[in-house]
Amino acid sequence: MAIEKPEIKNLNDIFTISSLKIPYYQRPYIWGEKSVTILYNDIYKAYKSNQNEYRLGTIILHNDKNKNEFNIVDGQQRLISLALLLSVLGESTSLLDDEVNNISKKYIKTNHIKLKKLLAQSSLTSEEKNKYLEYIKTSCTFVEIVIENIEEAFQFFDSQNSRGKTLAPHDLLKAYHLREMNNLPENEKEDIINQWESIDDKKLKELFEYYLYPAIKWYKGENGLYYNSKKIDNFKGIKDNLKYNYTKYHIFSNMFVEKYKKDLSNISYNLDLNQFQLTQPIIAGERFFKYIIHYNKLLDNIIDKVNKTFKENEVPANKAGDKYIKQLYLCALLFFADRFNIESLEKNYMYIIYKWSYALRLVMNAVKRESVNQYASNKHDRLNKHKSIFKDINNMMKPEDIINIKLMNLDLDNDIKCKNEYIIKKYNESLNKEV
Repeated sequence: MAIEKPEIKNLNDIFTISSLKIPYYQRPYIWGEKSVTILYNDIYKAYKSNQNEYRLGTIILHNDKNKNEFNIVDGQQRLISLALLLSVLGESTSLLDDEVNNISKKYIKTNHIKLKKLLAQSSLTSEEKNKYLEYIKTSCTFVEIVIENIEEAFQFFDSQNSRGKTLAPHDLLKAYHLREMNNLPENEKEDIINQWESIDDKKLKELFEYYLYPAIKWYKGENGLYYNSKKIDNFKGIKDNLKYNYTKYHIFSNMFVEKYKKDLSNISYNLDLNQFQLTQPIIAGERFFKYIIHYNKLLDNIIDKVNKTFKENEVPANKAGDKYIKQLYLCALLFFADRFNIESLEKNYMYIIYKWSYALRLVMNAVKRESVNQYASNKHDRLNKHKSIFKDINNMMKPEDIINIKLMNLDLDNDIKCKNEYIIKKYNESLNKEV
């Protein structure tokens, strides 16, 4: 790995790098007022106590010799916050001149105001402000690591975070798949990353943890719980350099779909062609980002359909157990719409999947994630006559096959623990009959 020897650099050394840049693939600047307040207070405390050096951690830079730029791979949040602090003390930095998206602009503006207030509260004289500025520039230091190869920069970034503070699994996947996009034009890279970045971070986390990962596990009868950084291999997909029969088939079919859609778009032909299936491998690189964008939108459409079909109390989600069941229901609907299409998700079919999902709620005093996982993977002892609906959907040839799912007759006096009248009514309505 071509890494320059790590060096201790003060803030002035770093900010005098004229070509220091925030690359397009970085997440937005999202530090809140709490984070910048902590940073300010820690530095101010070190200054007032005459601490010779205040270490601010490690930054990783990619030396892009083709563009003669140093891109910030790790450390963006701290560096922008420090640039804002220098700004309120009267010194500008080129880092704040970079074009950023609207999310970053919002936080930059808010934090600039916050730092101004914090500085005012410090009641420093003009001379003291100059001393404080000089302290920040010369005594605040980083361990600077410069790496020439972008792939190695991300690999190092991943390994640093795996040993220290845990990085979100989707951020690790983002770094992994960016390395597979080398041949994509810069404008196309930027466009797809901007689409990815427009998805709320919490929403991305939940998309993987509660929907995509469980769905691809449950239809195979496997454990769909505890998604974390060690399980991201499920989303790394197929690389172009794999020459096996199954990989070539998926790679070439995806290439064909991409070309077909592009060619037809040039003649203004509307081709409604889904390019993804949860039961099929992902193609590494650009396709991964499109895959996630696609399923994020599909889940939004599913949630919208549920909200229009049911009243709020009919799909309760206030208590933990109710929330788990609702997630199971949405996941099953997502899997159904993925196999067929969103238009196939008629109300009657939604009710059948509702009855399957909420059967677990009826027989449990307290629903745990483990109970949901056992039920969805066809291993629950109380509902062992219920097959996993994920496995059933995967074997269906047409949407109406859903009516063939058989549900257990539940004893209203002995089996049912949940007293939600709507769920009981809906479960018993047309039980084991064609809808």
